[in-house]
Amino acid sequence: MTTTEIVGFAERIRTGTQQEHNDTENSEFVTTLLDGQLNADAHTALIAQTWFVYDALERIGATYGDDPIVGPFLSPELLRTAALEADLEFLIGPDWRTTIAPLPATVAYVERLDEVAARSPEAFLAHHYLRYLGDLSGGQIIRRMLERAYGYERDGLRFYIFDEIPKPKPFKDDYRAKLDAAPLDADQQQAVIDEANLVFGLNRALFTDLGADLDRYRVRA
Repeated sequence: MTTTEIVGFAERIRTGTQQEHNDTENSEFVTTLLDGQLNADAHTALIAQTWFVYDALERIGATYGDDPIVGPFLSPELLRTAALEADLEFLIGPDWRTTIAPLPATVAYVERLDEVAARSPEAFLAHHYLRYLGDLSGGQIIRRMLERAYGYERDGLRFYIFDEIPKPKPFKDDYRAKLDAAPLDADQQQAVIDEANLVFGLNRALFTDLGADLDRYRVRA
């Protein structure tokens, strides 16, 4: 890169969160789940906790439709709550709402959304970016690994399937272009990066809670 080239905001977010990203995706719960060392109940537990996060994220997102920072990113094709609910009905049954409860780390995650992201467009954008770009990127790798590990095809994996985004790469490129064009000054951009790093920590704490008793999920020989 020459000294005259300018690093876009999307690239600054990526590089500014790379270490937290790596630490989170290497959490023990995640690696053992994707290696097929855990039974299907572990996947169900992950989907259940994920539902609490997206229920809050998308509820708050609906209030930002007219916001000049957040509004351009609120694509209905991204919404995951309905897909998560379909997965939970398949994995648990029609009474799934009465059988799941948030773990302490999930409660903290949702509280951060309600107390900070609901008032700060920059914070909300960080949560939106991390979740949905992750779903469209690493989430597709996770989907294929879970297909192999548990034999799911569509039911149970709908969270990772974006029927309205058949080609994720152009969508992600457009999302990153919107980040570069977002009306954010230098301090606001840094606030997005700082919150994104915090969100990776919230996700890592959630994986730690899920993995607190891995033996209950381990596949028995």
